[in-house]
Amino acid sequence: MTVKAKLENFDFRLIDADGHYYEPHDCFTRHLEQRFMDRSVNVRTDAKDGLARLYIGQKKAGMMKVPQTDYTGAPGSRVAFFQGLVDDAEGWHQSEVISAFDHPPMMQRKARLALMDEQGLEATLMFPSVGVAVEHEMHDDLEALYAGLRAFNRWLEDDWGYGDDGRIFSAPMISLIDVGQACAELDRVLKAGAKLVHLKKGPLYGGSPADPARDRFWAMVQEADIPVAFHTGDAGYHELIGGLWGEHPRPPLQYTSPFQMFAAEPSVEDTFANLILNNLFVRFPKLRILSIENGSEWVKGLLKRMDKAAFKSRGQAGLGGAVTGLPSEVFKQHFFVCPFFEDDPVELVQVMGADRVLFGADWPHPEGLPEPVQFADKLVGRVDAPTMRRIMRSNTAELFGLAA
Repeated sequence: MTVKAKLENFDFRLIDADGHYYEPHDCFTRHLEQRFMDRSVNVRTDAKDGLARLYIGQKKAGMMKVPQTDYTGAPGSRVAFFQGLVDDAEGWHQSEVISAFDHPPMMQRKARLALMDEQGLEATLMFPSVGVAVEHEMHDDLEALYAGLRAFNRWLEDDWGYGDDGRIFSAPMISLIDVGQACAELDRVLKAGAKLVHLKKGPLYGGSPADPARDRFWAMVQEADIPVAFHTGDAGYHELIGGLWGEHPRPPLQYTSPFQMFAAEPSVEDTFANLILNNLFVRFPKLRILSIENGSEWVKGLLKRMDKAAFKSRGQAGLGGAVTGLPSEVFKQHFFVCPFFEDDPVELVQVMGADRVLFGADWPHPEGLPEPVQFADKLVGRVDAPTMRRIMRSNTAELFGLAA
């Protein structure tokens, strides 16, 4: 890839809305209550190949069998494939395989901060790599699910922190299936200093995140004045929808069939439409939602389809009452979108406005960028200097109280 954007051409430091760590094997068990040890997430090393395997209780995980910590691609090693620049007959697979244990910035906070200085990053939002793949597979054992998430968030506090220094803002994971337990964990992480939280995309197994029955969670979020992030992960669509079509209900990440891939794509649109069409933002007008690593090609179509649905269903009421306001405008007011690098960020600016587009490198993932500044390659010569700064720094800075 030819780098067009260079750090020396920026008179400001970048702020990345999509950074990742690779989790150590004990991230779910270090602080796990003993009685859940045989029911929650755990890692076991295979004596034959020396690689760890991810388990949910006594059963191997479906979506992610080998933790990415042990076996993953080098940063940026698959970015050309995802842009369609290489014709790879094997499709989505790992190349330039590495172990994250050999690369301290991927797993250690001090080393990551040093690398961020080299990369020209003042700050980054940090999301799980393995963690976003487990909630769906645990939803039928709520006690173990919430115990596992509590333990994970305590590990996160140990190893990465919540951004008190203004640099690494890691996102604790919350599940909204049980609103009481969700509120209890939200209260705990807020007291520990959390400045954003992460929710899984998709339905709540017979429930909606925008059901007024869950309003006390959203009231707490609004009062705390923190954003809520929906990062890509297992939304359950392979099982909930793909299974109805005869597809494997829990396919490994890199062996997803074409139809499974297709059927899971709308999960982000469905989630955001559910929030808007059930009037969540009428009840809580100060909420801010971050769409991270979900791409952006769907945005224009979603806005049109939501408006049409609201128009055609006039006089009807959903869980949150009759639709109030124009859904597309509600989206533009409350949502911030971080596009894939293979998407066109300028097109997104035209749809959303420059103040709702976030830069994200997805480092150190193989489908991400090897150097975060390369995101600006899509902007150089196409946007003016204020728009460049807004996307590469100011929008995320303002969400977290940093200088724009």
